[in-house]
Amino acid sequence: MGRLWKSIRSRLDDYQLKKKLKFLYVYCVLLPLIITDSAIIYIFIASENASMQKGMEGIASAVKYNFYYDVEDAAGTTKKIYMNKYVNQFLDKQFESGLDYYLSYQAFMKDSLFESSIGTTASKITMYADNPTIISGGEFRRLSTVKSQEWYRKLSASDQDGILCIYYDDSNIPLVDTRRRISFIRRLNFYRRDGCEKIVKMDLDYSGMAQSIVKMNYDAPVYVCWNDKIILSNQGHFGQWNEFDTFDLQKQVGYETAFTSYGTELKVYVLKPKIQTISQIMNNMPLIALLIFINTILPWIFMKMISESFTERLKELSEAFKRIDDEKLMEIKNVRGEDEIGIVMRNYNRMVATINDLIQTVYIDRLREQEMDIERQNAELLALHSQINPHFLFNALESIRMHSLLKNEKETACMVEKLAMMERQNFDWGTDFITVKEEISFVEAYLQLQKYRFGDRLSYKLEIMEECLDYRVPKLTIVTFAENACVHGIESKTTEGWIFVRIYLKDELFYMEIEDTGEGIEETFLNQLKYKMEHASIDKLKDKKGVGILNACLRLKMATDNQVSFDVESEAGISTMVTIKIPVSNLSK
Repeated sequence: MGRLWKSIRSRLDDYQLKKKLKFLYVYCVLLPLIITDSAIIYIFIASENASMQKGMEGIASAVKYNFYYDVEDAAGTTKKIYMNKYVNQFLDKQFESGLDYYLSYQAFMKDSLFESSIGTTASKITMYADNPTIISGGEFRRLSTVKSQEWYRKLSASDQDGILCIYYDDSNIPLVDTRRRISFIRRLNFYRRDGCEKIVKMDLDYSGMAQSIVKMNYDAPVYVCWNDKIILSNQGHFGQWNEFDTFDLQKQVGYETAFTSYGTELKVYVLKPKIQTISQIMNNMPLIALLIFINTILPWIFMKMISESFTERLKELSEAFKRIDDEKLMEIKNVRGEDEIGIVMRNYNRMVATINDLIQTVYIDRLREQEMDIERQNAELLALHSQINPHFLFNALESIRMHSLLKNEKETACMVEKLAMMERQNFDWGTDFITVKEEISFVEAYLQLQKYRFGDRLSYKLEIMEECLDYRVPKLTIVTFAENACVHGIESKTTEGWIFVRIYLKDELFYMEIEDTGEGIEETFLNQLKYKMEHASIDKLKDKKGVGILNACLRLKMATDNQVSFDVESEAGISTMVTIKIPVSNLSK
């Protein structure tokens, strides 16, 4: 724990004071406030959700109770008919004629007190018997007329005496009757000695049931469904002459329950009510805005004022220290505050007064010494330049002399022209850097001059990557290595020889290769040459040996901030190759 504490403190030391104060505000004010408010909001929302869930369960229970009540009322009514022996006798009786049936019907309705026994109801009761002498009409009908209907088939397939059947009746019924049916159907088999099949069907008051669920004013949408068909709902869907609508709002269901009533499985869906949390928040927005201002904005304002009290003065102090590279340090003019920062600012001004006195005697004198050192280096560089001039001049003139002895032709004028081009560049030291393209033109001019001298004994080939032409190198460096290959490699060889100059890019490195097929270099002298090239300096040039090569190496080192490497490979009597590698980042275009 102690190590962790030290690690945190060490990391905090790296942060600016302004950032530290922001951390203090975020972790000690804003974050605790967000956490506590989030917890309160979570508890509030959870309480609302629990209350909402409980309310939906209550709604579903109420809807189930009302539905059960209506069905049980129908079951009770049909049971009275089931146990009425007069009804059974009337349905079993064989009537001699239609008149006989009509008279018997009138007597039955008068003597049996049938209507008073079942009570008053808006539901429709119909009794069916497998008796061909019954004339269909009113409450009594022949069973043969309905054997093809869905509700009868369901009753026949069931082993129960009474079932609940929900269906859409599209038979030829009067248009005033609803086509959506919720019917309770019971077999009239209480008196089992009867040989005639008898059934009572009670069509519940669908319109009344639909209006009842609407009038309950539930707080959430409710749907009573059978096989995904909407039977009852407080959201409409009770068009009595239309087919049942399909329920497709499963994603919005907040609570559902299933129940079975007389062999029919039904489901009650209660949709999630619209959450009132947002509206409550909007209604209390002025109070919420005030709390946000008191709990977040106001502390932030005070934190910013305190932060500026620290950071502004520390910034002034930091800016004053940044001016320490100037010849004269500047005092802080507006020193304010009596705290620790104010004391530091006053002590800084006292320090500035003391240091300014020392700058005149120490800093300025040292600056003069540095300027003198730069002038000395410039003089040494000019000395390097002056050493190159006669070196090239004498070698070129010697070539012209030797060729003039051999031939007295116009070729001499061409040689002089090449020499003039080289010497103009040789004496022009306005800049020490030229493009590779310009340098290669000097190399080619020099090799042509040498070819006049050596004739068929000298051949050369220049292979320059096009991407390298615009890079800038110190003037006459490649020419120097080409000259060295010609003089020390080809001149002493009696057979034919080649000089190759290659410049290319590879792996972010700039390569220059100068190869000759001359006499090569002995291993002892080769190691000495490598050492001199790697450690080229002004002092080593004073011994007048290897001036050209060492001069070129030194200028390449100075131009690339010592980021150049040299490699010499040679085999006596066969060839010599000098490879120069420079990081591309140390060259310019």
